[in-house]
Amino acid sequence: MAKHTAVGWGHHHYQHLQNRWLLALLLMLSVSTVIAFFMRSAFDSCDRTVSAAVDGIGSARHVIQVAEKRTTPIAAVKPSPLSFMKSKVVLLVSHELSLSGGPLLLMELAFLLRSVGAEVYWMTIMKPSETDEVTYSLEHKMLDRGVQAVSAKGKEALDTALRADLVVLNTAVAGKWLDVVLKGDVHRVLPKVLWWIHEMRGHYFKLDYVKHLPFVAGAMIDSHVTTEYWKNRTQERLKIKMPDTYVVHLGNSKELMQVAEDTVAKRVLREHVRESLGVLNEDLLFALVNSVSRGKGQDLFLRSFYEALQLIKEKKMQIPPLHAVIVGSDMSAQTKFEMELRDYVVRKKIQDRVHFVNKTLTVAPYLAAIDVLVQNSQARGECFGRITIEAMAFQLPVLGTAAGGTTEIVVNGTTGLLHPVGKPGVTPLAKNIVKLATHVERRLTIGKRGYERVKERFLEQHMAERIAGVLKEVLRKSKNKSSRHIG
Repeated sequence: MAKHTAVGWGHHHYQHLQNRWLLALLLMLSVSTVIAFFMRSAFDSCDRTVSAAVDGIGSARHVIQVAEKRTTPIAAVKPSPLSFMKSKVVLLVSHELSLSGGPLLLMELAFLLRSVGAEVYWMTIMKPSETDEVTYSLEHKMLDRGVQAVSAKGKEALDTALRADLVVLNTAVAGKWLDVVLKGDVHRVLPKVLWWIHEMRGHYFKLDYVKHLPFVAGAMIDSHVTTEYWKNRTQERLKIKMPDTYVVHLGNSKELMQVAEDTVAKRVLREHVRESLGVLNEDLLFALVNSVSRGKGQDLFLRSFYEALQLIKEKKMQIPPLHAVIVGSDMSAQTKFEMELRDYVVRKKIQDRVHFVNKTLTVAPYLAAIDVLVQNSQARGECFGRITIEAMAFQLPVLGTAAGGTTEIVVNGTTGLLHPVGKPGVTPLAKNIVKLATHVERRLTIGKRGYERVKERFLEQHMAERIAGVLKEVLRKSKNKSSRHIG
């Protein structure tokens, strides 16, 4: 196996590689999309050293300025359904600031609220002792958009919470902040708290985390199946009742849709990523895009992939070479699970067919480069699974586990193919891989239907409308409780 090189696209000095590619891409994409590209992205292939970079942050900024001048003004923009939040004070409380789904979703909400003139404050409960590259990039992205970061402790935190019209707690873990910081004033804040829950794992059902859950204005959860799970578990295990709970399916950002619908941009990205991975244009890429962990099912995916290769070999099928791409690697952490994955690849002698890519904030290049997304989350599955609708926007068929939010996104047999979780799903997934590899027309048809489903219900506008309905209700309840308290 070749030596691994991870090159971040952030605050490092860049090497000159493909300025022509960068220039073309920057001129095609919106400035906000371009900025995302420079926040964090790294290639790490299992079978060859990959290094993709540009000539320096200075020249990149110059090209961005050129792109800004070339941008065509957009006429008749539809008013935001969140416009009623103008001048409202909103406090967003996140357990951490990272590249994981919860914090990134909360950041998206922050930007949506800022775009309509809301006064938005951000608190991070668990901050690293030393600011790393990811935290630095995310903090500055928020600062650039007018989101004000405040301490999650002490008088500043309490004063901000009391002054806010709305407080959004992100994830169950953030619940401990209520007592630690608000203390005796917690009862004054609870009536204006919206609790946004993304977790599906049993260890989050602790009274220490969620004892105040029955007293908040409402809970917002990403899927119906997760909502039912929370209602049942809180009642059975903790003997507490959920507050009014709202299901809000997520939507794709305008920036991602802009790339997904730009044929030229996708071709440029596809060529660049495939060249970096060392695969040909006609090769078939099946990718799992998720942080590498046992719960995300990379081990079972690789077993299915190997089984698919054996089926193709046994039946002597004449199809292009298949490749598996694992986007979400983190060799700096040196986890036992990731080492097991890499050892499996070596043991089965498929190093030339499996590629590990460092986890990244920017998934668009990989979605443009692959042919099929594999969503293989195990146990109860994903609460929602944002990557699924992002892949469908790129007209990619989805091979997903029949669990969690995936079942509310993927229409089995129409926009993707579902398989069981756990070991019973290994062979069905292998057969589905072969099925899509051998039936080009079906693969393309499923991808197109997935895109149509995204356009119907999984856009940023759809998500904003759903969130707007929840926020209106929460603000109404908060106002009524305040009036009764004053009376």
